[in-house]
Order: sequence, then structure tokens, then C-alpha cells
Amino acid sequence: MQDNLQVTMDAFLPLRDVVFNTLRQAILTGELKPGERLMEIHLANRLGVSRTPIREAIRKLELEGLVTMVPRKGAEVAQITEKSMNDVLEVRRALDALCVELACDRITEEELQKLEKACENFEQAVKTKDVKEIAQADVALHDIIVQATGNQRLIQLVNNLSEQMYRYRFEYIKDYSQHERLVEEHRIIYESLVKKDKETASQAAKTHIDNQEKAIIQQIRLDRERH
Repeated sequence: MQDNLQVTMDAFLPLRDVVFNTLRQAILTGELKPGERLMEIHLANRLGVSRTPIREAIRKLELEGLVTMVPRKGAEVAQITEKSMNDVLEVRRALDALCVELACDRITEEELQKLEKACENFEQAVKTKDVKEIAQADVALHDIIVQATGNQRLIQLVNNLSEQMYRYRFEYIKDYSQHERLVEEHRIIYESLVKKDKETASQAAKTHIDNQEKAIIQQIRLDRERH
């Protein structure tokens, strides 16, 4: 386990939630690797807490599918499998297409300006080669489109799914050869929203997910071969 895993205290949250959020973030960003064992005592010492909030957090992470219980071995970080990724991306593909179609009708001038800026920020982030920064810029860009739909139910669904997407997005962003393509796809989506071209926007959103899927499957297979 890396040494930069630490609890960030939040005065408004119970300790068990703080521990849960810390471990969850570490899994989503790949700080805790797929297949890595989660030893209660070790984690409790690392985070400076008792074993009870660790145990509660592990149980919640299991319900989210981020942790699996292995007989005679205990808890470990869930593997990134093609099946789990396909399940998430199939739904995300449909929702993203719906988001851009609705945004074509509803996006405001102000939101379009924000989106253009977000595209520029993403291009800048890509130059840093900092995976965390690129992922955050990507999330910020897509959030503008989702918010522009004005549909609270849709925003809620996409947000829930985004959390699960984070792991896969990280795998994708680690592949530097994909960065130029990502920049280009974001530009196409932005331009089609400016023109209110639903068909191009929808197709671009689907292609965006399809390319992620291909790249992540490649990454998963490479990881499997290495182990």
C-alpha cells in the first residue's frame, strides 16, 4: 500500500463515513490496486483509527462492488473485469447520448462558454501527463453537459454511474496514446452542441464511450497477461 493513504477529517461526517470515503477514493483512483488485500489491522494503523470503522467501510464497499470477500483470505479490492466494465459502459453510453440530445435543446450561452473553457482546460491537463488532473478535467467537462439537461433524475443517474466509471476512466487515461483522440472527441461534442446538431452529438457521445471500452479491454487483457 502506498504511504499517501490518509484520512482527511471532515467535521460534519461521522468517522465511519470519513474512513469509507478515504478507502473508496483510494480504490477508485487505483491507489489501492485490484486484487490488493485489505487487512483491517494494517488499515487501522495506517489511518490512525480503530478496526470498527474499517470493518464497516469494507462491508459498504462490498455492497458497492468495489471489494470482494475471498474465502480464507478475507477482503480484497475487486478486480476490474470486462463484464463489470461492459455493464457500466452499456448504461453510460445510452445516458450520455440522451444527455447530449437534451443539451442540444436546453444548453444556455453561458453553459456553452463554460464547456468551451472546459475543453481548453482538458487540453491543458493532457499536457501535464498527470492522470488525476486529466481525470478531473474530463469529469468537469462532462458535468457541464449533464447539468445542461436540467433533468434532475438524469443528473442523479449519471452521477451514480460516474462514481463507478471513475475506475475505468483512470485505466483509460493512463494510456497516453489515447489523449489526442479524447481532445478531438470533446471538440466534436462541443461543436455539435453549438450547432444544436443532435445526430452528430449523439453519435459522438456513443463513439466516445466505444473507444473507451476498446482501450480499457486492451488494458485489462494486458494486466491479465502480466499476472
